[in-house]
Amino acid sequence: MSKPERWILSILVLLFVVSFTVLLRKFYVENTALVPSAGGTYIEGSVGELQQLNPWFTVTNDVNRDIISLVFAGLLKFNPQTKQIEEDLATLSVGNDGTIYTVKLKEDLFWHDSTTEKPHPVMADDIVFTYSVLKDPAFPNDLLKQNYRGVDIEKIDDRTVRFKLDEPYSFFASNLTLGLLPKNAFDGIPVNKLNQTLDFSLKPIGAGPYKLKNIVQTELSTEVTLERFKRNFPPAYRLERVVFRIFPDYQTLLADLGNLDGVRLVPRDKNGDPIVPRRFAPMTYSLPQYVALFLNLERPFLQDQKLRLALQLGTDKQQIVDAVREKNIVDTPLLEIDVSDWRYQFDPDAAQGSLFVSNWHLPEKLRLQKLLEHTESNNVGIMKMKPIVFLATGAVLTLTGSLKEIGSGALVNGIAIQQHPTSSGGWIVALPTKGTGSLKLGDNLIRITRAKKKGEIIDSFYLWRTANPAEFKRAEEEQRLVQLFIASRDETLPKAERVTVQDFFQEKGMLRIRTSADPVSVRHNDDGDLLSLTLLTSPTPGKYKEIAEILRKQWAALGVHVGVEVPETEQEFEERLLSRDYDILLFGQSLLDNLDSFPYWHSSGIQKLTGKRDDLRRDAYNLSGYTSFKADALLETIRSTHNEKERTEALKELREILKQDVPAIFLYAPTYTYAHQQSIQGITLGSLSLHSDRFLSLHNWFIKQDRVFRAGKGWLSFFPWLGSLIL
Repeated sequence: MSKPERWILSILVLLFVVSFTVLLRKFYVENTALVPSAGGTYIEGSVGELQQLNPWFTVTNDVNRDIISLVFAGLLKFNPQTKQIEEDLATLSVGNDGTIYTVKLKEDLFWHDSTTEKPHPVMADDIVFTYSVLKDPAFPNDLLKQNYRGVDIEKIDDRTVRFKLDEPYSFFASNLTLGLLPKNAFDGIPVNKLNQTLDFSLKPIGAGPYKLKNIVQTELSTEVTLERFKRNFPPAYRLERVVFRIFPDYQTLLADLGNLDGVRLVPRDKNGDPIVPRRFAPMTYSLPQYVALFLNLERPFLQDQKLRLALQLGTDKQQIVDAVREKNIVDTPLLEIDVSDWRYQFDPDAAQGSLFVSNWHLPEKLRLQKLLEHTESNNVGIMKMKPIVFLATGAVLTLTGSLKEIGSGALVNGIAIQQHPTSSGGWIVALPTKGTGSLKLGDNLIRITRAKKKGEIIDSFYLWRTANPAEFKRAEEEQRLVQLFIASRDETLPKAERVTVQDFFQEKGMLRIRTSADPVSVRHNDDGDLLSLTLLTSPTPGKYKEIAEILRKQWAALGVHVGVEVPETEQEFEERLLSRDYDILLFGQSLLDNLDSFPYWHSSGIQKLTGKRDDLRRDAYNLSGYTSFKADALLETIRSTHNEKERTEALKELREILKQDVPAIFLYAPTYTYAHQQSIQGITLGSLSLHSDRFLSLHNWFIKQDRVFRAGKGWLSFFPWLGSLIL
């Protein structure tokens, strides 16, 4: 072949190879699908502090709970997608009466320290140990211990354990999600010292899908690395490693952002928008939580349901959630009920009416009511004079009248009347400012009585006296306003000129026209008590203080004085919380996965205040001191019944009782944002009950992918496929 022919052949061969390669790729892409594959490392950043890694002691530490949720596994687990409790290490059967819960461990379960030479299987003894220590009075975690009171634990065989309850409790399965611990890791350790087992906490041994590889302290963070642990039951996890980097603050986290695949909790800017870094996808979620104002029903003022209702009606929840950049307003603690068609409305006029019914009145109204009563009384009878008088001490007030109206022998304030020297048939009397029958400064009741019939009142008149010229001018203006109000009430004035009590302001004990600079006065009751309440809240999160200040202003517009108190430390706040040292508490509560409201609203959760610090219960969660026989009965039914219809009806009835009684004012459910690199796929959150629940779907997460032929396809399908292109 000549050289040009060789060049042409080479080019044709090259074109054939390229074309064939392109066709092969096109065929491969069209006849295969991307599927997740095992491998890859997920690195997540969070802000907080690493503490001991032990399921017994992570009730309030969310950062630790994230790690523990992967290292340890419970007998059961919560499924955020179905909102149900499902099997994990064991299967569950429940007796017909709802008091017997029997769990059976699955086959071939091993602890992380198990080896071929020295296997360490998960056994029934580990279950009994994990739960039995919680019943010991010396166990150092009261918050967890309360869930297992009245529960007997019995080992049936090496893989089976029976829990027997004193009474039916339909939510008990949630308590079996606690991570199991190996019995032999705590041999010889007293129960009251279990929270001091640092060796185990730094090298925890669990039976979860990931085991601890190491904990490393770096310049920026504490780094906890977990490795996948092979388990012989589904689901299978794809990620080879999960690394938690725990930073002291968000700014330090941002400095290491290039090395992160996810950010646990993303803060928000002043507009309420999550500060999501570039290349990260945000996922917003809420938990079964609410922030509320708990009204201390032990306080005399707040025992008045009308007052509590007024505070609720006068609370503008929308303004609050807008200010703190939240979205989900709530009106009931029963979060499992659909309340989209039922909501308390902000109604300041109705709030004013409820305060009026509860006998809390604005001082302007009380003052006006008194003046109207005096005016009405003065308009009836024989004494006619101005209701106010300027009279210096030492002077006298001369009154005159007709003897025909009262007859002879009458007394005015105990002073005998005299025949008028210049008026035939008239009488005269001089009322002094000193001595018998004297007119004192301020209010006076002048009475004409009969001398012969001692005590018989002929007429009365309310007179106000002053010796101060400026005070007299204010009193004259007040009397003018009273007449203006009467004319307005009787509709004898044009609408544009009429006034109401809301147009008045009381200053130095007298009424004047209100200006835009005047605050709403604090209400009084009939005993003269000021409607003044203390509102306590926690120093963290900071938005609580902001909410408290908004409430102070909202309720000030109703005539309610609120003193906001924010302790400097969490310890000081906790002491006041335990001793119920507040009128109103701004705080949050969490219902967890079972949405059980019993601990928060049943009367058994009330704090008994004996005056002794040691008698205060940390598990007294009824923060309002609310007690109701009906509510207690319904809460007990909701807890004990396994009949879903009965439970739903009880929830609806309980909602109406709480709505009527107003033991608290519910504000909003907090929202949170988690962010991840878009290279991390398969993430679904569902209905989380805890922040760590996002890892309950970790088996669906993946980074790497492989291509596999679709059903019925393979490389032998290439030529038929090629023929279809030609034809």
